[in-house]
Amino acid sequence: MAKRYVNQLVEKEAVDEVFLVNEKQLRSNRSGNLYLQLRLADRTGSFTGMLWNANEKIAATFGGGDYVRIQGTSQFYNGQLQVILTRVVKVEAAEVDPTDFVVLGTEELDALIAKLRERIAAIRDVHLRSLGEVLLADETLIGKLRTAPAGIKNHHAYRGGLLEHVVSVIGLADRTADHYPRLDRDLLMIGALWHDLGKLDELTYDRELGYSEAGQLLGHVVIGVRMLDERLPAAAQRSGMEFPETLANRIRHLILSHHGEYEFGSPKLPMMPEAMALHLIDNLDAKLHHFFQLIDEDPNPESPWTAYQPALGRKIYKGTAAG
Repeated sequence: MAKRYVNQLVEKEAVDEVFLVNEKQLRSNRSGNLYLQLRLADRTGSFTGMLWNANEKIAATFGGGDYVRIQGTSQFYNGQLQVILTRVVKVEAAEVDPTDFVVLGTEELDALIAKLRERIAAIRDVHLRSLGEVLLADETLIGKLRTAPAGIKNHHAYRGGLLEHVVSVIGLADRTADHYPRLDRDLLMIGALWHDLGKLDELTYDRELGYSEAGQLLGHVVIGVRMLDERLPAAAQRSGMEFPETLANRIRHLILSHHGEYEFGSPKLPMMPEAMALHLIDNLDAKLHHFFQLIDEDPNPESPWTAYQPALGRKIYKGTAAG
């Protein structure tokens, strides 16, 4: 039987299929009864699975990063498809085709790294280019970048998603500088490269997706500034010149302000044109990716609208077959 992917699931259907466990939580309700909440995924998307009347014995049979065969019934909850589970059984990795569960394969990741190298090589400022080259020369960091997601549930929430997001934001930065020539293209490009690198240590992604201790306590913005400061001496050594402190402060500001507003977790508001541009293009890439994801994963293929999205306060228009 052909695999049924996440983006093929519809409401009120029996589901009997293998998925990857991205997240597993054993919780208790108000009555003290245990239940399992899972984030299940394949290469087309993810959804929440709920197993009521669970127990620690069932929860111990599999973990995040494992493949499981689930049985249950799909339904809508808060505008999202979820599956009420009746059975969850671990499946050995040798029994599945891993390409069914990988959004970005090796070739796609290689192409993204190549694009990243191309963008960094085009930076004219020797200090900023050296900083980018230090990143590319760090095999451990590049290995993490090929693996890390950009988030846990919303945009680019899959392995390699952070690399895809960063390369996309760098491309948008380049095009934005074409349109607004008063922007410092090199500064904006290096800000696009570094703005989310703190997520490499903020998130955990060896098996299931989650947050590290440092991620919970500090967040990726603070971690990102620390990562930058740790690599400035290497950039200076590579260029043969001391890295200007004024330039370092501008990059720090780009990282610290890229969320744009205090209520969105930004320690500083954008105070440079490049900082405002970075905030807007980062938000553009994240929001559009989320919109496209909601359209692609919507379980009502016949409707021109997605289900109502409470978090967004709206439905998303998908268009019609005629366009």
